[in-house]
Amino acid sequence: MGVPAVLMLPLVLLGISGLLFVYQEVSNLWSKSAVQNKVVVITDAISGLGKECARVFHTSGARLVLCGKNWERLQSLHDALISVADPSKQTFTPKLVLLDLSDISCVQDVAKEVLDCYGCVDILINNASMKVKGPAHKISLELDKKIMDANYFGPITLTKALLPNMISRRTGQIVLVNNIQGKLGIPFRTAYAAAKHAALGFFDCLRAEVEEYDVIVSTVSPSFIRSYHVHPGQGNWEASIWKFFFRRLTYGVHPVDVAEEVMRTVRRKKQEVFLANPIPKAAVYLRTFFPEVFFAVVACGVKEKLNVPEEG
Repeated sequence: MGVPAVLMLPLVLLGISGLLFVYQEVSNLWSKSAVQNKVVVITDAISGLGKECARVFHTSGARLVLCGKNWERLQSLHDALISVADPSKQTFTPKLVLLDLSDISCVQDVAKEVLDCYGCVDILINNASMKVKGPAHKISLELDKKIMDANYFGPITLTKALLPNMISRRTGQIVLVNNIQGKLGIPFRTAYAAAKHAALGFFDCLRAEVEEYDVIVSTVSPSFIRSYHVHPGQGNWEASIWKFFFRRLTYGVHPVDVAEEVMRTVRRKKQEVFLANPIPKAAVYLRTFFPEVFFAVVACGVKEKLNVPEEG
């Protein structure tokens, strides 16, 4: 009896692997059909994440509108997408639009240009983001306002400009790519965290308001999005609790992983996704249920950092 059982184990594993493969292939086909021929607007398409989102949606047959602040980099992205397009599959030439979300005055014109071109927007991916790091008392009010324009007022202005079209058609999806700092604040990033908190609050409220019109509002909140070639350093994590905590907290998610999650979010019409490693997830729960402990850990980290002399 023991021998047949041993022989059956590889067959069972092979069967499970086959089922997983079939599920993955069906899921990929489903993802592509969900966005095929759909008009998809991606802001800050020239960022690492923006490029990956453009790649994923372009290969799935979406009619892309790629927005960015630099025309040369937009053109380079356009050429890259066209060069790798599969001739056997239907793809569309992306439309390029110059857009700086920190300049609120131009957002309405961009929305009008897109609607005049395609007549509608099916999916809006609010990806643009501007970062700043430093002590609150050393960040000027002008820079605070610029960060708020780029990370809050810009996305909501574009959303409000395109939303009436979605409501009238009773269809559409708005995706906000936010950040872990929309859920908890990290020292020396006051302006950035404030804008991310504000954006998350706006889209959480909007979700309930537009549900009756069959418009989906989704938020995807990764931890920090790392560059393609940067990997976590080893370091001496045991030196202190806060170093272990914050080094793990800052381990970013790869742009490819986030882009694929955005696609899954669109396909499944998920309302909220928190994309992070276990330590950042634990930090969010710690902040929610044990705020005193979280604040103590944060304070220890700040004190220790201030006691370390900086080079130069």
